Amino acid sequence: MHPINSLTTVILLSGMIVSCCSVKNADNVKSNQNAFVSGPKVIIYQTKEDYSKLVPVMLSDDKQSIESYPGIKDVYFNWSLAYPTPLHKGYWLDNRGININVAFINLTYEEYSKLPNTPLPDELMKMITDVHPLVSMYSCGLRSSYKDIEHELNAKIDADDFSTFNKIK
Repeated sequence: MHPINSLTTVILLSGMIVSCCSVKNADNVKSNQNAFVSGPKVIIYQTKEDYSKLVPVMLSDDKQSIESYPGIKDVYFNWSLAYPTPLHKGYWLDNRGININVAFINLTYEEYSKLPNTPLPDELMKMITDVHPLVSMYSCGLRSSYKDIEHELNAKIDADDFSTFNKIK
């Protein structure tokens, strides 16, 4: 077989496989549209106390171990310390990537960023101030969906209109 014919055959077969798979997956597009959209998510939340200066860590579902935590150089967002952005009515806009299993340690972002090394999970567990800090939490879509994120979120909060948000807690 001529090398060009082999290449053509491979390309045609690849196209048929992709086409076949695309048709099969098209059935799932309606029910799972968000699976194909990616980018930073918008999370807003309220806490029992003001933990805004403290570093968040993510705990396991049973709150017995740390699943995720930042390195000492990972506490930045847009070249500044990643403090959450204050919103109206005690809400905060997350800039770190927290979730329902968030807990806060007793070190500020500034203190944490100046440590010589990132603490180990066992050390971080001993620093946790509250394993249940959340009052409420909402997922508000993608950051790319907002033109003026603070203004738009505050308008929704002020109107008590959370209808387009996904309540997490």
